[in-house]
Order: sequence, then C-alpha cells, then structure tokens
Amino acid sequence: MSPEPRLTFTGDRLSITGDINPDNVVAIRNEGERLIASQQQGLVIDLSGLGAAHSVVLSLVLCWLRLAGSRHQALHLEGMGDRLRSLAALSGLDKHLPEQSRS
Repeated sequence: MSPEPRLTFTGDRLSITGDINPDNVVAIRNEGERLIASQQQGLVIDLSGLGAAHSVVLSLVLCWLRLAGSRHQALHLEGMGDRLRSLAALSGLDKHLPEQSRS
C-alpha cells in the first residue's frame, strides 16, 4: 500500500509527502489552496517527498500556481524529480512552471 499524501506547512514552505493519485488529488488540492490563500507572501512548494510521479501532480501544481498568481504570490518549486520534470516537458507544461523547477 502506498503512503497517503500529506501536506506540512512550516514558515514559507509547503511540503508534500506520500503518493498523489486521481483518488486523493482533490483533497490535497483543496488543502493546499486553503494554506496558500492563508499566506500573504510567496511560498516554496517542496515536492521532494512525493512518491510516484503522475500527471495529476502536474495538474495540482498548475492549479496552485494559478491561485498564487491571482493573489500576486510567487510560488517556487523545489525537489521536482526527473520523472515529473520529464512528464512536464513531454506535455509542454514545463513552460508554465517557475524557472527554478526546471533546474
């Protein structure tokens, strides 16, 4: 059984751990949006604790980026693994991710 996803919020860092899949992505998205909206400054989204990389993770990140953009908050991505980066490039979504997430 894969680990349930969890969001941990410390300072300006929102960390995701566990496996995000189509069955649990909406709950994680809603919780993340609530946490992002509760902040005034920019945030770091730490993806290094994710399990398997699925396209739903890209969708999740893009939703959070859209919310932050509408609030004039900067989101920076860290720990984006090679597989997730490859999925983003393959689908052309890498152009919509913050520059830091491509390195």
